[in-house]
Amino acid sequence: MLSTEDNLRLNVLLAQQLYAVRIDESKMIVYALTEKGEAKVPLNPTGKDEAYIREVKALFSTHVMDSPGGYPVFLKRWTRMGQARDDSLAQMLLLGESEAVVAVVHAPGLTDELAARAWWAMPNAENARCMLQRQAVVEGKTGKQLAAFLMEFLPFEEQQQAMIESVRLVLQPGLISAEEKQSLWNRAQTKRSFYVGFLHGCPDNLPVSVDAHPLYHQVKQVFAGQHNKQYSDNCYVQYLLKVFSPAGQAFLQTAIKALSKPNNQDVVIALLDAIAACFAGVKPDCCIAEDINTISQQAEIRCCSNHQPIQTVLIEMPEMQPYLRAMLVLASLSVKLLNPIFSRSDAIGTVMRKKIKPVTDPVFEQLYLLHYSS
Repeated sequence: MLSTEDNLRLNVLLAQQLYAVRIDESKMIVYALTEKGEAKVPLNPTGKDEAYIREVKALFSTHVMDSPGGYPVFLKRWTRMGQARDDSLAQMLLLGESEAVVAVVHAPGLTDELAARAWWAMPNAENARCMLQRQAVVEGKTGKQLAAFLMEFLPFEEQQQAMIESVRLVLQPGLISAEEKQSLWNRAQTKRSFYVGFLHGCPDNLPVSVDAHPLYHQVKQVFAGQHNKQYSDNCYVQYLLKVFSPAGQAFLQTAIKALSKPNNQDVVIALLDAIAACFAGVKPDCCIAEDINTISQQAEIRCCSNHQPIQTVLIEMPEMQPYLRAMLVLASLSVKLLNPIFSRSDAIGTVMRKKIKPVTDPVFEQLYLLHYSS
């Protein structure tokens, strides 16, 4: 049972306009975000701290839900899968429960204002990454604050997948400055998993200057200079121009650097996904993605078939066949190629890189073919 003093002070707090509640169970303090700013109520437990905290939470649950024991039932309806009802999100932030905050963070209906309240209630990297997946937050005032936190926290991040995701998310337009983006890029020289984040976050706008492929202007002259609609609507023409452009060459150069020394399985998987996404527009519908050799054979067959868009290119420039084949192979990359290896081994570092060579060597071959190195 709550002490008389705590009961009075908490009820006075609840009489105000509250936006979020946070309970520090180690210090036994209740914090609240109100219309007047932050308020706090130090607790004076009359029994064991754990049982007393349950009483405090029951008081807030009664006020918010009209049920002292409603929180567990309430929470079952809102999971980390984003099932929270949009009209209940504000109430959930008043329960003083971390899992309720997590549910709000994952909700599709998260607004910038609710994100700011949730961030006050539970500021950590996982929540920041989750909220930056919502466009409303990215475009709002909270987005830059979350991005700044992730930038500062990156040196302390231990999980490679989390590093990649943090980099990808902060690279969304408007979150960090050009100087911060360049600084992040410079750090990728020693943290190569950052490169994978860049390949996902801004594949067409990497902060590095790379010359166009020598074939770029030739392809442009043959195809882009003609006003025939069959060329302007041909995805293979557009992808040749994209790959041979300075931006495309920068992507390939970065992918080669990232693939040369991946740290663990998560990095390799994310990197193959980034490469495949770059070439997704030419991915064959009938692609078999379980074996790299089969993919290569299918790509060769497609280039030699009567597939009209490809033949349109080859009639004008037959020397483009190996480049088209390389793009088809890279478009078909996926984790399925790695599953047979990773299912039998959890190796990392040098050992892992040796085991995945049957997959990465053919990938390197296609990347090097498309990338011009003077």
